[in-house]
Amino acid sequence: MDIADRGYTRTMPGETGRLLAQTLGDLAVEMQAQQDSTDTLRIIVEASVGIVPGTRWAGISLIEGKRVVPKVPTDPIVAKLDDLQAELGDGPGITSLRDHHTVLVDDMRTEDRWPDFASQAAALGVRSMLSFQLFVRHDNLGALNLYGVEPGAFGDDSIDTGLILGQHAAVAMAGAAAEGQFKAGLASRDVIGQAKGLLMQRDRLTGMQAFAMLTRASQETNMKLVDVASWLVSEHEDGLSKHE
Repeated sequence: MDIADRGYTRTMPGETGRLLAQTLGDLAVEMQAQQDSTDTLRIIVEASVGIVPGTRWAGISLIEGKRVVPKVPTDPIVAKLDDLQAELGDGPGITSLRDHHTVLVDDMRTEDRWPDFASQAAALGVRSMLSFQLFVRHDNLGALNLYGVEPGAFGDDSIDTGLILGQHAAVAMAGAAAEGQFKAGLASRDVIGQAKGLLMQRDRLTGMQAFAMLTRASQETNMKLVDVASWLVSEHEDGLSKHE
């Protein structure tokens, strides 16, 4: 289906367009300076707070043996919750890692799958949680964990956006950028892929860097990820038509 048919914005007001162009330019310089995938992961995690509806805190956790190891948390509370799951030996993040699927908690105060974890998480101010499995490799497992302060904070848009972020975080953690490794994406993945390709060619970025750049631009301009991608592709096409 055409992007316009889905209601996505293809043109931006002049001031918004200038802001987005400046943001993408600044991010290109930042992404080129990155030395390892941890920097990319940190940008993705920080961006998830800004662009995944309902998210207050976020982090990536690893399973090493029986330990849950927090990575790039946006707040100390994320590390506390990972430590709590390690202590209890169970929780939404561990279930997501173990059972290889997305886990949603709508309200910690009524959650009965992990009562001990839920009650203590609620006491810390967490009411909702969304966990995405990232990858499985030998004994290492990873999850992208998103936390909300309101019950029912995460809806379909949260899951859709989180899946895209989780897919790219998995690539960064695995050290591979092959798009064929991803699960079947959302309808918006085509335009996001086009935008990534334009940034990779224009700014000499890797696939991970280009995606992180898009997510940061989305966060800093308060626009949906797909709208940022659509704007970039539209600007590129308009530039081509002017030279025909």
